[in-house]
Amino acid sequence: MNHVLPPVTLDELAILSQRASTVIERLRERVFSPGTQKQLDLLFNVRTAAEMVGRSEKAIRDAESDGRLPEPSKDETTNRRHGYSLADINRMREVFGTLPHRDPDDPPLIMAVQNFKGGVGKTTLVVHLAQYFALRGYRICVMDCDSQASTTAVFGLNPDVDVDEEEDTLYPFLQHGGPKSLHYALRATHWPGIALIPANLGLYDAEYEFAARMARDPAFILDRLREGVASIADQFDIILMDPPPALGMLSLSVLRAANALLIPAPPNNIDFASTAHFLKMMESTLAELARHGGAREYSFVKILTSKMNDQKSAHQAIKRMMDAVFPQDMLSVSLRDSAEIDNATANLMTVYELTGPATRTETHKRCRAYLDAVGREVELLIRKTWPSHHRQLRKEGLL
Repeated sequence: MNHVLPPVTLDELAILSQRASTVIERLRERVFSPGTQKQLDLLFNVRTAAEMVGRSEKAIRDAESDGRLPEPSKDETTNRRHGYSLADINRMREVFGTLPHRDPDDPPLIMAVQNFKGGVGKTTLVVHLAQYFALRGYRICVMDCDSQASTTAVFGLNPDVDVDEEEDTLYPFLQHGGPKSLHYALRATHWPGIALIPANLGLYDAEYEFAARMARDPAFILDRLREGVASIADQFDIILMDPPPALGMLSLSVLRAANALLIPAPPNNIDFASTAHFLKMMESTLAELARHGGAREYSFVKILTSKMNDQKSAHQAIKRMMDAVFPQDMLSVSLRDSAEIDNATANLMTVYELTGPATRTETHKRCRAYLDAVGREVELLIRKTWPSHHRQLRKEGLL
């Protein structure tokens, strides 16, 4: 019997690629129904609305009675109110003056969620943070800088069908002689308050073009994305950037464009070693950028323990070590591993989009609490960068 494996030819690799594409297409057909658009089905009762708006239930009902606010629609059979949408909540905030927007003189917060290793929870963190901020009433732009386009898919766009690399992504802007601003790429999403700059596989071509031009035009390469972000930043409070999980020209451009960094790091030996390597590479890279006139300072750089499992003693041990080594640099909360996130992600949804638990009610509530805790801590860091928020933060005992 001949046990020698035959060589795999290019034709066989092509067949393997075609089969993989078939699997992906079937998965996307399950999630992206033809002719449909993703919508947000969240509705809030008056008690929750009052908490979100920062006013009493009576104040809301009074505003509805005197015409400052419209009343929510009612069920024709039961005559019960359907509840308030997020757009309704933001309208209330506008009427009552409780929108948390930064002052025009405050700098927009441009945060990269970055690590040079895949599978650390980067995209999960970006989309949940964006939606947490939207629920709070902020104006957010999510920039998908990763050609894998996972963030784009979560926001309801099929990267292969709904996104044109020559018109809709960062790619045209990053080319020499491209548009003067990034406004062309902004897309409204099904989330009030969130705009998206989508991505698809074509964005990967920018890596080759950047690398080819770096030697003869380093200033253009280093500054182009930063200039693009600046062209749209005034209309947002927070810009979240989801870069590729690798050290390439796009990742370097994101480092240059951001003014804050959040680094997700799972508490296991391999992932933490990769995070340490990322920090070392970031140090040398930023030093090199500074030598090219691209020095960059950040409002904050924080490490978040991601994919934390309290049931694993190894996770607990590494988390304690991380807290000891980085006492000032770690977020005090962790993004815990949860079946709720996994089940939502399987349908290209987030935990914040679920109208009911994907698993058990207790699991859902616990996961929401973890996500809210991460959002609150990052929100506080952001608000501290805005002078117009300092008075209120002192009043709340947070500054």
